Amino acid sequence: MPDNSSEANTVINKGPAQKSEPERGKKGLAQVLLLITIVYVAMNLRAGLISVGPVIDSIGSSLGLSATALGVLITLPVLCFGVFAPFAPRMLKLQSAERLILFSLILLTGGVVLRSNLGSPGLFVGTFLLGLAISVVMVLLPGIIKRHFPVNAGLMMGLYSTALAAGAATAAGVTVPMEQWLGDWRLALGFWAVPAVLAALAWVPQVRGESAFSARQSTAVPRLRSNWLAWQVTLFMGTQGAIAYSIFGWLPLILIDRGLSSLDAGFVLATLMSIQLSTSITGPWIATRGRDQRPTIFVLMTLVAVGFLGLIYGATSAVYIWAGIFGLGFGGMFAVAMALLVLRSPNPQVAAAISGMSQGIGYVIAAVAPLIVGILHEYTGDWNAVAVFMMLLIAGALWSGLLAGRARFIE
Repeated sequence: MPDNSSEANTVINKGPAQKSEPERGKKGLAQVLLLITIVYVAMNLRAGLISVGPVIDSIGSSLGLSATALGVLITLPVLCFGVFAPFAPRMLKLQSAERLILFSLILLTGGVVLRSNLGSPGLFVGTFLLGLAISVVMVLLPGIIKRHFPVNAGLMMGLYSTALAAGAATAAGVTVPMEQWLGDWRLALGFWAVPAVLAALAWVPQVRGESAFSARQSTAVPRLRSNWLAWQVTLFMGTQGAIAYSIFGWLPLILIDRGLSSLDAGFVLATLMSIQLSTSITGPWIATRGRDQRPTIFVLMTLVAVGFLGLIYGATSAVYIWAGIFGLGFGGMFAVAMALLVLRSPNPQVAAAISGMSQGIGYVIAAVAPLIVGILHEYTGDWNAVAVFMMLLIAGALWSGLLAGRARFIE
């Protein structure tokens, strides 16, 4: 369906009028404390997920799980994001966002503990609960940021995205040393319950004085399912997520099969996750300097393609270089995908609608990819078919990204 959209980049940079009524947000010291708490909570939204990848070989050997079963394990929390994220805003009719986030952080802690106990059932049930909890927090935290930081919401979202990446990098680098120190992958994964419960305790002050409320009725929103530009944004979100979660889950095992130790493989993933911090902050800023976002997206996806091919086929002596190249592209890829939710929206109502659509459908796309990687590896016995599949994902992300990167509004 054709979209009659604005081409003026100046309009996008200025942004539409976004506030029809005043918001009561925190001020002064309370605002600073809230920001610190949000950053810490965000760091816990990736640590529990990324910590699985570095020890996935130990998990499979210990529990006798096939590559397909490990693919399901990696896929499960991402699938929860896609299934439950669209329902999180409806829960605001029952409780405030602050209370729902607290309940979810408690559930997250329980999921991390359960995942390390009761064998395979506990592993999968705990992972499901962990994914459910994270999906709710991820949907509600941006609304908290918008309410309490209305003037600097964009900057705060950048810090939020960077905190997600920092938590992922920490988990990637620390989990294997923890396994070796504690002597068991179960204890290494269970360790992440400690920062999770601290996040829940840190969030408790935000709940005081907050009561249940009904979500505001938004003004008319276009039927995005029939809007081609909305689908372009959604497909870019989904395909870049598919690339990301496949790498999160399977890169350590790929590198182990190439001759690296589990400790070195974890360090490579940690390096990748650390380097992405640079472009997760600068990527959206660079993307908005030009007429549209297409040049930035092309450069980022090229880095992703070169880095991935280097990691799977390049010299292992240069593995940290390949990880650095991939990390530069990957960090900006995710940040620009998030920025497109705002840049393609003429008003907050459309931004909220496209955010729900892109996260709901996009995370389902992202969830299927790690499972496909596991199946391909199990039935071919090597990583060549996986390489072809990943390059198809990268090509799909480039195609949808270049379309979504045009300076247009969803009408």
